[in-house]
Amino acid sequence: MKSLNRRNGSFEESMIREMTIQANKYGAINLAQGFPEFDPPKELRRSLEQTALTGPHQYAPNWGADDLRRAIARKQSKTLGFPVDFQKNILVTCGSTEAMISTMMALFNPGDKVLLFSPYYNSYVANAVMVGAEPVFVELSPPDFTFDKAELESAFEQDPKALILCNPSNPSGKVFTREELLFIAQLAEKHDTYVITDEVYEHLVYKPNRHVSFASLPGMFHRTVTCSSLSKTYSITGWRLGYVTAPFELLAEIRKYHDFMTVCAPSPLQHAAVTALCFREDYYKNLLDLYTRKRELLVHGLEALGYRCTHPQGTYFILVDISEFGYDDDRAFCRTLVRDFGVAAVPGSCFFAKPENRYIRLHFAKNDDTLFDVIRRFDQLKRRLSLVENIL
Repeated sequence: MKSLNRRNGSFEESMIREMTIQANKYGAINLAQGFPEFDPPKELRRSLEQTALTGPHQYAPNWGADDLRRAIARKQSKTLGFPVDFQKNILVTCGSTEAMISTMMALFNPGDKVLLFSPYYNSYVANAVMVGAEPVFVELSPPDFTFDKAELESAFEQDPKALILCNPSNPSGKVFTREELLFIAQLAEKHDTYVITDEVYEHLVYKPNRHVSFASLPGMFHRTVTCSSLSKTYSITGWRLGYVTAPFELLAEIRKYHDFMTVCAPSPLQHAAVTALCFREDYYKNLLDLYTRKRELLVHGLEALGYRCTHPQGTYFILVDISEFGYDDDRAFCRTLVRDFGVAAVPGSCFFAKPENRYIRLHFAKNDDTLFDVIRRFDQLKRRLSLVENIL
């Protein structure tokens, strides 16, 4: 048989999905794949129920249903501080994941360089391999995950076609400050670099931090592609509704790839989702209050047991330091954790450019009873592994 694509060996299936398989196998609590344990808002479910009865049930326009694009454009106009045209600047995609790969296919030629902060969401490197781009990494240093300005300037000197900016950042939970973003903008302008942002967690930013959309910065809209989704804000990760906001000359090219990969996002779900984008501001306040409490519950609960955890400024992820247990393979640790203690986590190594085995990633989009159970299981973990260490 003839050989397959040479790029196949350059990336593997997501460890996040692998750990979900392991969670299902062992009946474990899944803190690996970041989906909420609770239902979407009632109003949104009622809207879906009505749409299931009345339709539409056929193809939507490939760039998105008009009513949803209008609603997204209103939201983005408020976020960016200037008018966003639903026909020229908005594309509805099958999740933010598809928004990102469609964008990268439109922007990159094989051999172009793409600038990434490390740690990064693991699909970015896989996407780079798919389009033949060469990643250039800049480290974010824990525990605050700040970047070194000189290192970033040096990376821009390598003439990247684009920078991928996840803000708030998965898995670190970093929220980039306005001053940091302005520094990045200055370099992007100087080196004529596109900026592709992933802003899925824009509504999960904990006080006193504040989310600033990169495209809202002076002069940046024309070189920025903003990818986002409805998944995390409205607890509908299974609906797979994402969107792109971009200047028309970029969006027109991204639409071509979206068209031939997926045609359109699910039509009835698009129409039902309009309801969510009409929610009042108190919805977002209550959402942030909910996740702020859950963040404190898990972080403080683990710290009370002696674990060292990151304090995320945004998102619903934390990184837990497992170096005290002496594992040189975080994947082996995660296999032990899911098999013997019934908690699925993501090995942190899959998010870092350099070898790194200190961390596992957990999420706290769970009911309180589940989080208390997780803390209890981590207590058992520490007691058992500490006992083994003492015996040895």
